[in-house]
Amino acid sequence: QVQLVESGGGLVQAGGSLRLSCAASGRTFSSYAMGWFRQAPGKEREFVAAITSGGSTNYGDFVKGRFTISRDNAKNTVDLEMNSLKPEDTAVYYCQMHIRGYNDFGVMSVMDYWGKGTLVTVSA
Repeated sequence: QVQLVESGGGLVQAGGSLRLSCAASGRTFSSYAMGWFRQAPGKEREFVAAITSGGSTNYGDFVKGRFTISRDNAKNTVDLEMNSLKPEDTAVYYCQMHIRGYNDFGVMSVMDYWGKGTLVTVSA
């Protein structure tokens, strides 16, 4: 059983910064990729950032250079540092654990776990 809990959301003015954190439990955290997604009202869920178990990172096109994802395997946490925030960054931010498993025949099984989200509101 996997549990993900996000924290750190809130209200911030444009140009400000926030640091989101996701605490994971129930699995060996260091073995899995982690990610952040966001969803604004009336819009589809959007990829923000991801980090593999080996520390490689990937970012959505509209947040590169402003956001930084990191992980602390000893604490079972993944963080998202957000700088130079814009009103269009306003959304609910969700933490994701991405699990890939292989059976004895080499067949892959994929499972994603999600937190409940934390709201980020950026005022103009």
